[in-house]
Amino acid sequence: MFYIIGLGLGDPEDITVKGLNVIKQCDRVYLESYTSILCCGQEKLEEFYGRKLILADREMVEQRADEILDGADSGAIAFLVVGDPFGATTHTDLLLRAKEKGIQTSVVHNASIMNAVGCCGLQLYHFGETVSIPYWDDNWKPDSFYDKITANLEHGLHTLCLLDIKVKEPTLESLMKKKREYMPPRFMSVSEAARQLLEVVEKKASRDGDTGSSSEHKLNANSLIVGLARVGHESQKIVACPLREMEHIDLGPPLHSLIIPNGRLHPLETEFLQQFAELELQKD
Repeated sequence: MFYIIGLGLGDPEDITVKGLNVIKQCDRVYLESYTSILCCGQEKLEEFYGRKLILADREMVEQRADEILDGADSGAIAFLVVGDPFGATTHTDLLLRAKEKGIQTSVVHNASIMNAVGCCGLQLYHFGETVSIPYWDDNWKPDSFYDKITANLEHGLHTLCLLDIKVKEPTLESLMKKKREYMPPRFMSVSEAARQLLEVVEKKASRDGDTGSSSEHKLNANSLIVGLARVGHESQKIVACPLREMEHIDLGPPLHSLIIPNGRLHPLETEFLQQFAELELQKD
């Protein structure tokens, strides 16, 4: 049997009873380490679960999936995922690979950022398509996520923005060598994401000849933005402010997420968000 088990968002104790029981009886247990992270770290997970975990990075999951699945036809293998197993397409692909090999599969669900964002007071059934905001560099600045944000706004829907993380990413130079060298881990902050969004807004306004006037269907520097950090953890932080101010907000360690609310908030959403707008904001 091949199990994919959601770990939740905060700490080792967020595992479900069902998930913990499965982990304890498996032959091997892998911890996926590149689509998301837990703030507590691998050692605390191992201590709580009473099991050694095999770290599964991007290279292993995408290029050596057969190694992970080896033995699952006759034994029990677990693959642990931060949040819920279906929060990333990579995990769906693993399940399909297992079924192609005739291996039985089982999924143990848990909380993920996709539903935990309701902690800010925005109603989940008012959310549209989720987008990912990638890191830019000097030669690559994709902005296709902006069109999806605009489409959500036009339909009166909120947008959850998942922010890029870079874990065990090979350097450009090492890709041409036999020996891989990796960049230090990076986790996009709400201020970095806001900075990129502002650049896209300015570029689109300049291209379209926009006067910069506010509109509930368009993102602009004065649009209300919600920044979230370490959702589900004891140190969780939430701030609501205009996009231009979010560029200067420091919410501390990862992981961070952004929400772009629609322009027609329900009165209960407005009332709930107000408490986060009144926080004393720590600036860079």
